[in-house]
Amino acid sequence: MSVIVAERSPSPAGLIGPGAVIAVAGPSGAGKDSVMKAARERLDPALPASFIRRIITRPADGDAEDHDSVDAETFRRMSADGAFAIQWEAHGLLYGLPASMDKFVASGGVAVANVSRGVIPQLRRRYAHVVPVVVTASVPVLAERLMRRGRESAEAVGARLRRAVAQDLQIAGAETIVNDGSLEDAAEQFAALILRVCEDVRAERFAIP
Repeated sequence: MSVIVAERSPSPAGLIGPGAVIAVAGPSGAGKDSVMKAARERLDPALPASFIRRIITRPADGDAEDHDSVDAETFRRMSADGAFAIQWEAHGLLYGLPASMDKFVASGGVAVANVSRGVIPQLRRRYAHVVPVVVTASVPVLAERLMRRGRESAEAVGARLRRAVAQDLQIAGAETIVNDGSLEDAAEQFAALILRVCEDVRAERFAIP
C-alpha cells in the first residue's frame, strides 16, 4: 500500500517517528496470522497502515503466512547490504523486516508487524512509538491447534506449551487479544486497535519518550 502522509518534525531522542509500529507477538497456535489477515480484510485500504511482509528462511506454503522466502546465504547477504530494519533468529530460522519500514514510519504511517516477543525491546530502541499486541489462547486450545497442525512431535508441542505458560508473554504495555472464540471476534478487536493507533498518530496523542 502506498500512503502519502505530510511530513512532521523529527521524533525525540533520534528514534524513528512520528508514525508507529504495532508489534504482534504470541505463542504458536494462537492464530496470529489468521487474526492479522482477517483484521486486514476489515480495514479501509486508504488507511495509513501497512502490514509488513517478512523475509524468512522458510519455504512458503499454504498453511503459513504469506512471506518472502530466501535461503540462509541470501538472507545474510541481504543483511550485509542493509536490507533489514530489524532481524532476528528463532527456532532455527532467520527473520527480517524490510528497511522500507523505516521510511514508512518516518512518514507518519502505522506499520503492523508479526514479531517474536524478544524483538520488542529492539523495536523500542529504533522507533518512537511501539504498540505491542499479544495474540494468545488458552493452553487446551493452543495444544489442540498445534497437534492438528502436525508440524511437530507431541514432545515438541509440550515444550512449546511449557514455554508459553512459563513466560506468559509478559510484555510491558501490551494489548492482549484472546483468540479462543470466533476468529471474527478477535479480528474485530485487532482492527479496532489498528484504527485507534492510526487516529492517535494523526492526532499526535502519543506521549513523548
